[in-house]
Order: sequence, then structure tokens, then C-alpha cells
Amino acid sequence: MSRKYPQLPIIGVGAVIIEGGEILLIKRGNEPGAGQWTLPGGIVELGESLEDAVRREVFEECGIKVEIQYLAGIVERVIRDDEGKIKYHYIIIDYTARYLKGALRAGSDVTEAGWFPLDKLDKCNLTEGLKEFLKKLDL
Repeated sequence: MSRKYPQLPIIGVGAVIIEGGEILLIKRGNEPGAGQWTLPGGIVELGESLEDAVRREVFEECGIKVEIQYLAGIVERVIRDDEGKIKYHYIIIDYTARYLKGALRAGSDVTEAGWFPLDKLDKCNLTEGLKEFLKKLDL
């Protein structure tokens, strides 16, 4: 199924990873949100558990291993084109995760990966709704 103008919502996962007062963010290489910072994550593959998808996506995008902790929240992203047609529709299930090991690097479909102080996120070009989502988590 195509991600652009899908026939059904697409299920994705994301990881909220905090280490030493900093959060791990990736800069998206593809639409939607290309060039913006967001949580590492991606699409769940057929037959894959949500937690396995989080671990795989974080490793593919950032080169690190994580341990899943708990469900952080669910975000629905519906993006319409200029004519009002649904261009993207994602249901994203975010988990908190703990960094275990690995050297941080940008991989697969991201252009950068980095740790950012939680109190400096206002200076980042974040994807729509991420700042509000993180505030709800009371990090």
C-alpha cells in the first residue's frame, strides 16, 4: 500500500528516548515532514509486534539498541492536500525506551540524529504536534 494517498490508515511506531536530560531526535529525510526533527520510528511491518518494530526502527535510523519501557501515547496524523484529499494518514504508537548501547549515527531515511536538551526544544524545527505531545508526557 502506498504511503501517499493511502486507502487505509498506516500504523507506525515511535520512541521517546531520554538520556541524561536529553531526548533523541532524528531529522526526517522524506515527506511528510522532511527536514524537521521528530522521534525515531517508522512503519510496522506485516507480522511484526509493535515493540519489535520500535527496536528495529530505532536501530535502522540511529544505530542504537533500546529497551522498551511503556506506552507513551498514540498520535493520529492526517495530512490533506490543497484539494482536501487525504495525502497521508498515520496512526503512531509511541513508546518510551531506554538507551542500551551503540554509537549514534544517522541511517536509512534520516539525514541527522542527535541528542537535544529537553529545555532547548523550542529552538528545534519539530514536526507538527511533537512539542505538545512531549508536554503531555511531562518530561
